[in-house]
Amino acid sequence: MKKKTRAAASSTAKLHKTTPEVRKPAPRGPRAAVTAAPAGSNNSKSTIRRLKTQLARALARIEELQAFADTDFLLDIPNRRGFERELHRAIAYIKRYHAGGALIVLDVDRLKPINDSFGHAAGDSVLKAIVKTLLGHVRASDVIGRLGGDEFALLLWNLSETDAKAKAAALEEAIDRLTFVFRGRTIAAGASAGVAILGPHTELGRALEQADSAMYVRKAQRRHEAVS
Repeated sequence: MKKKTRAAASSTAKLHKTTPEVRKPAPRGPRAAVTAAPAGSNNSKSTIRRLKTQLARALARIEELQAFADTDFLLDIPNRRGFERELHRAIAYIKRYHAGGALIVLDVDRLKPINDSFGHAAGDSVLKAIVKTLLGHVRASDVIGRLGGDEFALLLWNLSETDAKAKAAALEEAIDRLTFVFRGRTIAAGASAGVAILGPHTELGRALEQADSAMYVRKAQRRHEAVS
């Protein structure tokens, strides 16, 4: 009897050793473990944000440099490049909407003798005073630019030829009234202005040439008037 009991116990022990352990399935639902997002995903988002910030700064810098390239630093008005850009846009608008305007080219008289006699600082003060005078005689929508040296250009909207010539004469008179004192001497500058009318068939280069030619004719007239 004892032998049978030992044999049964031995058989039961072997059965427990050979039977594989059954594991309980992982819990589902709210208690389930949350899988963490890969670290690379967060790094990519951070990189995108950084690149967007750098791009915005670069675009702002480009815009700033573009403005510098189009501006006369001494007078804080458009230089030739900037003025021609504005004139090109104006002509395109005039052609599309059948608007009108005028271009005045104005040359400062006697600036070189002032520079030679009193220095470029004196000449710069003359130019600043002339720009201030011009700004006081135009509208906010008009554009004043420095073509170079002692030559300026004005883009004036919605003026007939008669009105444009009257405006040119008024600008000459306003500048003629300016006086400057350098080393105890009272100096006057003066200016000569030429007009070109802007219309649906206007071309930029031709308009500048026409106004420039009219300015030189006017300069010759003023010299003749001064002599006589």
